[in-house]
Amino acid sequence: MAIVLDGSGLTIEKLVRIARHGEEVGLHPDALERIKLCRRMLEEKIQAREIMYGINTGIGEFSEVVLNDEQVKQFQRYLIYNHAAGIGDPAPIEYVRGAMASRINVHAHGKSGCRPEITLTLVDMLNKGVTPVVCQKGSVGASGDLAPMSQIALLLMGEGEAYYRGQRLPGKEAMDRAGIPVPDLHARDGLAIINGSNLLTAMSAIHLYDMNRWLKQAEIACAMSLEALYANMKPYDVRLHKVRGFGGAVRSAKAIMKCIQGSDLVSGRLKTKVQDAYSMRSSPQVIGAAHDAIDYAKSQVEIELNGVGDNPVFFPEHKLTITGANFQGSPVSLPMDMAGAAITMVCVLSERRLNRLTNPALSVGLPAFLTTGAGMFSGMMLSQYTADSLIVEQRMLSAPASIGSIPAAADQEDFVSMGMNTAIKTGQIIENAYGVLGIEFMAAAQALDFRDFTPGRGVAAAKAVIRKYVEHLEEDRPLYTDHNKMKELVKSGEILDEVEKVVGSLG
Repeated sequence: MAIVLDGSGLTIEKLVRIARHGEEVGLHPDALERIKLCRRMLEEKIQAREIMYGINTGIGEFSEVVLNDEQVKQFQRYLIYNHAAGIGDPAPIEYVRGAMASRINVHAHGKSGCRPEITLTLVDMLNKGVTPVVCQKGSVGASGDLAPMSQIALLLMGEGEAYYRGQRLPGKEAMDRAGIPVPDLHARDGLAIINGSNLLTAMSAIHLYDMNRWLKQAEIACAMSLEALYANMKPYDVRLHKVRGFGGAVRSAKAIMKCIQGSDLVSGRLKTKVQDAYSMRSSPQVIGAAHDAIDYAKSQVEIELNGVGDNPVFFPEHKLTITGANFQGSPVSLPMDMAGAAITMVCVLSERRLNRLTNPALSVGLPAFLTTGAGMFSGMMLSQYTADSLIVEQRMLSAPASIGSIPAAADQEDFVSMGMNTAIKTGQIIENAYGVLGIEFMAAAQALDFRDFTPGRGVAAAKAVIRKYVEHLEEDRPLYTDHNKMKELVKSGEILDEVEKVVGSLG
């Protein structure tokens, strides 16, 4: 059944189903009526020659230039040409599909002033698999994602490029093959497609979905390392976290204890220290803080997914046009900067546990660097180097882009969100995070091979999945293949899926 877009109720999970898994969308009949009503009001105002930004005026620094009737007809085309000014490699298809779904949901409020043909064409493009080719770089995240969204708008004029059934084609050819009529752009239509932060918001939504799944795997990896290091599990008692009150820490402690359920480590059979190092003892507090940061970012992104991010905004019920700055990406970029830093923080914690697994002074009897041939073999010594290099890169990427404004458009646009930079770097942080966590998983599985006790059911399930892809390191071999396999395994979520089959949902 199609996901019906009506301006509300678009969750991150639904957007991922549309963007990544190709689920069909529909436009709610009430939303279509709102769009028609708003368009009628706009056309009346155009006929009355009411001055409205971006409709019968120029844009940006040229907003005081009033256009004549003939210019109004042509302006939207030149607007899109001028703003289709991105650079670099194309954005992944799922990001562009997410941006299109997000934009349809903005139109569904009936406050954007475009013709209904514009919104319905975007619906058809999603459902028939026509995805515009969009350069990922070029947006400053204010006045919307103007450059990338303009490449989407080119298709509605029969121009630009698009992916269709695995081919990269001229836009008109892709539309023709899919049987989608080209609506062209009339007054307001072009600006109604581009004047919102929809690409950076869609990217952020997808990233948050992946971050949540990654954090749950971070808890599984933590549980494996705790078992291998004979951790004292008292700090994971949920009662301890409830009295402090942070929901993320409570969630994290519960998840880790679920993974360890059934282990000899919680039966009292194994001797443990009175108190472990922070990288072991404070994992619920640290991973929990990341959960809380991502929950906040999710709440902000879902407000944006369901809000009217546009300019100007029309209020048919009041016969009113208000020009403002609802395109500004800061409400998304600021929390997403924090979310990216949260993932980096949890990676730092993961690497510290990796250090304890490989360092013979800290590993509670494990062989040095997890090899029985120390000296002749170096085991996982260099795996730590790789994790460290990824984390340093993440630290650089964790500098906030949301404070990096550079004025543009002759200082008319003198503060911008740089939210696209946030979205791009957040994706890079997650890519590195898959690698860091994959290395901890690999080391924890190796360490558990040297232990003789019954691990928790979740831990055992995770180790079994790892061993499908990476063998025990009996003697040294090139590790880059193992590292890349583990990175892709974490990215796939297979470990998480198998563990949750055994222990239930981790949150």
